Amino acid sequence: MKVLVTGATGFTGGHLAAALAARGDEVRTLVRPKSRARFDRSATATAGVTAFEGDLTNAASVQRAAKDVEVVYHIAASYREAGQPDAAYRAVNVQGTRHLLEAARDAGVRRVVHCSTGGVHGHIVNPPADENAPLSPGDIYQETKLEAEQLAREFGASTGLDVVIARPIGIYGPGDVRFLKMFKGLARGRFLLLGSGQPFYHLTFIDDLVEGFRLCGTEPRAASGTYLLAGPRYTTLETLLGLVARELGVEPPRIHWPVWPFWTAGLMCEIACIPLRVEPPLYRRRVDFYTKSRAFDTTRARTELGFAPAVDLEEGIRRTAAWYRSEGLL
Repeated sequence: MKVLVTGATGFTGGHLAAALAARGDEVRTLVRPKSRARFDRSATATAGVTAFEGDLTNAASVQRAAKDVEVVYHIAASYREAGQPDAAYRAVNVQGTRHLLEAARDAGVRRVVHCSTGGVHGHIVNPPADENAPLSPGDIYQETKLEAEQLAREFGASTGLDVVIARPIGIYGPGDVRFLKMFKGLARGRFLLLGSGQPFYHLTFIDDLVEGFRLCGTEPRAASGTYLLAGPRYTTLETLLGLVARELGVEPPRIHWPVWPFWTAGLMCEIACIPLRVEPPLYRRRVDFYTKSRAFDTTRARTELGFAPAVDLEEGIRRTAAWYRSEGLL
């Protein structure tokens, strides 16, 4: 098929574009001019993927990229950045999504797969959560992702465009550095365990997620559906740290530190740093990592899509650690 992937200069979008091209799809990507050099140096650029220069905030460029496309995978988003105003998130995550939906409608696209986030559910009070669990976004990124998700669903209902919502959970794997601090901290014996360590955490290996997206784009039963895409199992944070420590050949943290001093320190760092557009050394949301449960039920995706994540947690951790070592990051 002819497909368009937004966000191909990022971790998830890049893996998805390369995987679809490897399967024989004719893949286009929407790449901002200032990101073109980074795209050209990436593995995605050598995988038979064609870059269309443009920006989600520029409706005309999105229209050009969507012409003659059958399926759109909308992965791009404005992620968390210190000091970025709320309007910037809305310009990309909400208004940019509107531009994409309008372009897809005008181009006669068969289906749009809109990448949201499991973060729209917030803290999972009664784990595991399914797609109907309460929605409780915790920051401007998650709020605008929820706004975009609702916009996409309403747009599909009013225009007849087939829009599928995907909510990925805890994405990790070779090429991603979001979990590098945890791996490095454990490897050097400097990782602090805050709180009880008993909240749940759920990870999804990148290869499994990419397959989940592909199924969202191709499976007839997925039409107009919403799907949580998560790995084979969730576990407690303390158990997760133990698995990573074992892979690294180190002892897991044994001391449980109180949460509130670090939460307060995070607040003070944000107050001091964010107005200056300086990345705070500690965020409150990083402290939330230790206190909020993330555990999900993927029955709907398994039943309707045939989604069957194949990389278990231990194997995913092994592959991720191996990549960090190969890149000299550990």
